Amino acid sequence: MKLTIKLLGPALSLLLLGAATACEDNHSYSDYLNEEEKATNWFMAQQTICLDVPEDSVSFETGSDAPFYKMDEDGFIYMQVISKGDMDNRPKKGDMVYFRFMRKNLQRMYKGEDVQWEGNSSVGSALGSTNFIFDDMLVTSSSTYGQGIQIPLKYFGYNAEVNLVLRSYYGFTTDQSECLAYIYNIRYFKPEY
Repeated sequence: MKLTIKLLGPALSLLLLGAATACEDNHSYSDYLNEEEKATNWFMAQQTICLDVPEDSVSFETGSDAPFYKMDEDGFIYMQVISKGDMDNRPKKGDMVYFRFMRKNLQRMYKGEDVQWEGNSSVGSALGSTNFIFDDMLVTSSSTYGQGIQIPLKYFGYNAEVNLVLRSYYGFTTDQSECLAYIYNIRYFKPEY
């Protein structure tokens, strides 16, 4: 009888521990969306935000102290323009665009983690430049990176640089299922043939 009680105690403890762990990891999609929204709102509360997007490309403020423009009514995309690039040399639908990016996960920042920039812009990065076909989301190279990274090129030219806050809906497809929001720094380039 003592042997049964000795085995039952650890087995019951493991069962209870497993149930508690399962509850912690059992996030619904709605939970992930709420976490993403909280982290995005936390980050944006620390920024200057402009709710009106200029109708022309000329009126955007530029520089590292420029405001973040709210690019959609839902608050899924915010853009800070560092440089407008070459306004006389802008991509057209179907043009290949190379881009280099760095990004930080907003949820991890919100939790107080020391988050480092990741991406293909760092010196010595093995990733190199990445590309998409402008305004053609049917091409895998475009859909993989989401609609959000293409939005600045509707306003600016090659060699533009922006900071984008993208919630997962407009971000990389790899981030959509986990509802991960990021702050990106992106530079756009014309292919050299």
